[in-house]
Amino acid sequence: MRRLVWSLMSVAALALAGCSNSSQPSEGGSEGNAAQTPAQANQITGQVTLRDATQVSASAKLELTLVDQTTPDAAPLATKTVEPANTFPLQFQVPFNAADVNPNDMYVIKATLIDGDRHYNPPLQTMVLTKGAPTQVSIQLAAEQTQGEKELAAFTAVQKQIGGMKISSGTKLEDKVSRGWQVFREAGEVKFIREEVDYGDKGFTSTDYAYKDGKPWVVVQQKKSSKDAKPSSTERAAWAQDGSLVLKTHDAGGKTSPLSDDDAASLQKQSQTILGLATNGKGK
Repeated sequence: MRRLVWSLMSVAALALAGCSNSSQPSEGGSEGNAAQTPAQANQITGQVTLRDATQVSASAKLELTLVDQTTPDAAPLATKTVEPANTFPLQFQVPFNAADVNPNDMYVIKATLIDGDRHYNPPLQTMVLTKGAPTQVSIQLAAEQTQGEKELAAFTAVQKQIGGMKISSGTKLEDKVSRGWQVFREAGEVKFIREEVDYGDKGFTSTDYAYKDGKPWVVVQQKKSSKDAKPSSTERAAWAQDGSLVLKTHDAGGKTSPLSDDDAASLQKQSQTILGLATNGKGK
């Protein structure tokens, strides 16, 4: 009888122990799974590199923008500016509010490096966040032409076409200065003037002037000790349609440096002077 009582007591104790254990969450229960669920991403991270081994200045800055590509007019989800941005590869983090992300939309992280007049942009867009796109990316930037370089390239294209334009010429003798020019017209409008000026023992200049709508557009002037000598320097200046100066360079001794604003203004004045001289003040 005593053995039966002890056996019943043992069974009851085990039953109570089982009830006590079942009230605690197991490692495989819902609370355990919740603890293992990763937090939703709240920043875009990555690195930026340059396609070419280009030196950028200490004033360069990197602008990063997270935008909803599905709704282009919407305000950016996040923006960040990194400066100075002159050491590459450059690491970045762009925090954003995860609640603003619509899983059905497409998102892009835009990166632009700005160094003076030069901009660097990626050839392809960098998708992030949704539709399988990552939150950690690598972005490669390529240099784009400056406005001045674009004008100079367009000038070179016109320069190659002057052989098919209507040509007229003229000369003028001044005190110790001999001046000659050729005017190139298309559809009755002056497109190009090539001028040579002999200053005697003070040197010689050969200058190409290009015009748009009767206004100075691009000037390239070579300075020499004499007509047959090699150029000692080459100055270039270009103006946008609104008249703003977008190119000013001075090449001498194998080095390029900025042309001063005064020298650029002098080239512009020379362009206006020869246009008036070559067209008898008509400008065309």
